[in-house]
Amino acid sequence: MKKILFAASEVHPLIKTGGLADVAGSLPRALAELSQDIRIILPNYQSIKNTEEVRFISSVRVNNQDANILETKLPDSDVIVWLVDCPALFDTPGNPYVDESGNSWPNIADRFTLFCRIVVEVATNRAHLDWSADVVHCNDWQTGLVPALLSIEGNKPATVFTIHNMAYQGMFPESVFSDLNLPRQLWHPNGLEFHEMLSFIKGGLAYADRITTVSPTYALEIQTPEYGYGLEGLLSHKYDILSGIINGMDLNQWSPETDTSISEPYGIDSLEKKIINKTSLQARSSLPVNKSVPLFGLISRLVDQKGIDLILDCLQEMVNMPLQFVLLGSGDKSVEQKLLDFARLYPKKISVTIGYNEGLAHQIEAGVDIFLMPSRFEPCGLNQMYSQRYGTIPIVRETGGLADTIEDALPKSLANNTATGISFKQATPGALLEAIKRAILLYSDKKSWKKIQTAAMKKDFSWEKSAKQYLALYEEI
Repeated sequence: MKKILFAASEVHPLIKTGGLADVAGSLPRALAELSQDIRIILPNYQSIKNTEEVRFISSVRVNNQDANILETKLPDSDVIVWLVDCPALFDTPGNPYVDESGNSWPNIADRFTLFCRIVVEVATNRAHLDWSADVVHCNDWQTGLVPALLSIEGNKPATVFTIHNMAYQGMFPESVFSDLNLPRQLWHPNGLEFHEMLSFIKGGLAYADRITTVSPTYALEIQTPEYGYGLEGLLSHKYDILSGIINGMDLNQWSPETDTSISEPYGIDSLEKKIINKTSLQARSSLPVNKSVPLFGLISRLVDQKGIDLILDCLQEMVNMPLQFVLLGSGDKSVEQKLLDFARLYPKKISVTIGYNEGLAHQIEAGVDIFLMPSRFEPCGLNQMYSQRYGTIPIVRETGGLADTIEDALPKSLANNTATGISFKQATPGALLEAIKRAILLYSDKKSWKKIQTAAMKKDFSWEKSAKQYLALYEEI
């Protein structure tokens, strides 16, 4: 049994702004089920939603700052959660990274430096908890100082640093390094310094014993200038301790057999019931109810990363094809307006819902035939996994986790029944249109289509599978 301290800036269902929270809420659970002694640690934000009992267990002083440690449980589990409670830094409205107006916290470096210092105290059994870690698993830039600070400790636990998205790095002016009173020996080009700036993420990359990211392909991509954001040289240098492990998905929340948000539950053996979800989604979306027309779907943030510009460029041609399209998402205001304009012009072809609605997200995954995910980059991605589990065939761009979780429907994979989706290489409207045409053609062959659906629904995207890979990594170090 390993003693693992899992440090993250957000954890579902306590607080969530993105995919990191889903990982931090699911992976520790899966590791606990593999009989590991795992504790989660995160800041005690004002906006934390918690139904479990919270109790004070300790107080710690670091760098002339006091903080309390509170203990609770991850809802519906026995996983212990430690909350770093410092009201001066964390008891403010807003989310972990921005205030109520959407502006980045001016003291964000102070917030996460204190958090990292407390993680170090807890990991090394200096927080009066009578517990020390064998492994500290850090996630994204907000925890990047932990491996750096542990590097100057004598008897230190092993460290794993997971990159969920290289685009976010925690960069601050050099003066902030001094203001934070960080150890001088960490300030050098092989340490926390990055072009005369303080880089939190570099602390994780330069000092952790192992670096992981959320898919094998993304682990290769971040070693290139296109995806490495200036740190590709360091990552290439560290290639021997860098690996990719695909995120799992929550099988309790996303399962067509037990999903209470959809019109009709179904499984591999009752795939014919999927059509009931399709017709009810068409009705809900004010589209003509038509069982035979291929129904395309998309659930996404409407931003460049997600390739939404490619879809906008394709829409004029798509409305002339035998298909319908349902979209749920929010983001760039000009993109939202363009999509709404298209939906108004072609109400029998396109339905657009701006915002996010969890129930509708489930109904789209269950009701559409084909799911669009043309991301420019995607470290892991979850919707392509949800889609396959629901027998909905994803069209993806061959990048990051999308490349690792889809088997493209080509003659060979169709012949041996391993095809589970459709992928295309170039981030161009032309390449996406070709993939859409390929999907319509495949859809017209009902026998082949059912084989693709069945292969997709059989894939194992469980957290247990991912947790076993992380456990093997912990054992190594």
